[in-house]
Amino acid sequence: METARGLLRLWPLHLAVLVIGVISQLIGIRSIPIGIGTILLLPMLFAFAIALLLNPNIIGAVKKIMPIRRAAAASPLIVIAIMPFIARFGADIGPGIELVIRSGPALLLQEIGNLGTIALAFPVAVWILKMGRESIGAVHSIAREPNIAIIADRYGLRSPEGTGVLGVYVMGTLFGTFIFAIIASVLSTANVFSIEALAMACGVGSGSMMAACAGALAAANPESAESITALAGSSNLLTYATGMYVSLFVALPMVEWMYRRSHPNDHGNTRRSAVTPKGEAV
Repeated sequence: METARGLLRLWPLHLAVLVIGVISQLIGIRSIPIGIGTILLLPMLFAFAIALLLNPNIIGAVKKIMPIRRAAAASPLIVIAIMPFIARFGADIGPGIELVIRSGPALLLQEIGNLGTIALAFPVAVWILKMGRESIGAVHSIAREPNIAIIADRYGLRSPEGTGVLGVYVMGTLFGTFIFAIIASVLSTANVFSIEALAMACGVGSGSMMAACAGALAAANPESAESITALAGSSNLLTYATGMYVSLFVALPMVEWMYRRSHPNDHGNTRRSAVTPKGEAV
């Protein structure tokens, strides 16, 4: 009951979120052609930009309508907001299980290849950017919604690991579609990989990135547009189906082990952080 009253007292925050969501949906998806590809500006990006302007830590004058205490209360609500997506994610996987079985090893084993990003990103995060435990959340995946849910459940989003995964999530939202469109456009004309391999590579577990990648490939190879869309969609579904488990049982333990080896004197929390009813880590 006390928690319900606390949520009701945050009605200005809920109202702001609702208004931002409506405005962002009305803006819709905007595309910017750049010659070799297209930059897709999604409603999520507009929502992020508008919410950033309402952050009192960014613009001090906003404190009059959005006090810091009220803005801080939004952090634990992220987990609640993600839950419907996770439920939808689970419901989508079930009907597609036959597709998973029929797809063969090329698609089924592709998630293991995503572990290669750890080998590239971890040294940069730890030894070049000098990141601490933020690196655990940042490099274990491409940090989409299921990965945020894993980190939130294991550490809490106010932990350093939570900061790392949210930072990569924001960067992926801002630049992910742009980078994917450019890479797909360049590789589709380089004749290094087959168009089928590139289409499968589009499915990294992000709908927006997959759409940008598949769209760029289809634009460069219009005669194969239908097969590109089918392969990219199947690949993305399989990444959703396997990626969460690979992240939880393989990637995250691997990054934790690498961090312990590189920071033997860091005795900070590498397990789930405790969270009070008010959402404050202790």
